[in-house]
Formats: sequence, structure tokens, C-alpha cells
Amino acid sequence: MTIQENRVIQPLPSAELLAEKEQKWRLVLPTDYRDFIVNYNGGIPNEKSFESNGHNYAITRFLCILKNVQESPDGWYDISVVESQIGECLTDNEDLIGVEILPIAELFAGDYVCFDYREDKEKPCICVWSHEESGEFEPVTYKVANTFSEFVQMLV
Repeated sequence: MTIQENRVIQPLPSAELLAEKEQKWRLVLPTDYRDFIVNYNGGIPNEKSFESNGHNYAITRFLCILKNVQESPDGWYDISVVESQIGECLTDNEDLIGVEILPIAELFAGDYVCFDYREDKEKPCICVWSHEESGEFEPVTYKVANTFSEFVQMLV
């Protein structure tokens, strides 16, 4: 996979910022994704399409991790911003502290590619979260890949 030139959101996240976000979200980001985000924060892939579960999807862009979203014109693509907007539709547990489904890429038409930590807190799978089918505390997801690396290889 390659990322469009000059389409990475700056500044790139530091190891300290990633650790801070992991603590806030109460999860650990997979190593392959950490390597990706510190180089391609919020990037737009050249290979955008993938097929899964009988559907074709197109990535608009990967989400980013920013220290201060107000200082960036692309702050609305920050994972924490997106999660705060749709968080009640990403869990079925209204008392949850932390995150179970973490959005990492925006798809055409309002869905998101996400890490799904519900079955394995250490090795999340990749899923598509369906905004049209999901309701408050009723997330509807479709598994796409076992790992982030496997997902990236699906992109064409």
C-alpha cells in the first residue's frame, strides 16, 4: 500500500502520545498499526478499495492521532474526535470505560474501518462498522481481517 504524496496529517504522533491515547482508550494498539500511524498519520491511500462480506468498500482516508485537534485544520479526522461523535454506537455497554471498537479509517458513505477488541483485548480484528445498521448501544460490525497487516494487503 502506498499513501498519496503530501496527504499525511502533521504532526506525526510520538510514542508518548500513542501511550497517552492507549491509556485513555484502555487498550493497546497493535504493533503493525503503531508502525503505520507514526509514518502515515491520517494518510489517504492510493489503493483504496477492498471487498469483504460480498460488499465493495472504498477508504476515504485513514484517521489520525493528534495532540491538539484545535490546532489542525484536519482535526475532525482525529480518532478521538470521531470516537466521541459515534462512541455510543460503537458499544453495547453504556457503562463501558474505554473503547471496544476503535475507528481507524473513514469509508465512503459514512461507515468506518475499526479495530474490534470485543473478543480479544490483545489481538483485535479489523471490522467494518455500519452506521446505517447501528443504533445507540447497538453496534453492527462485519469482520474483514484478522490483523491490520492482513487488511492492508487486501487494498487494491
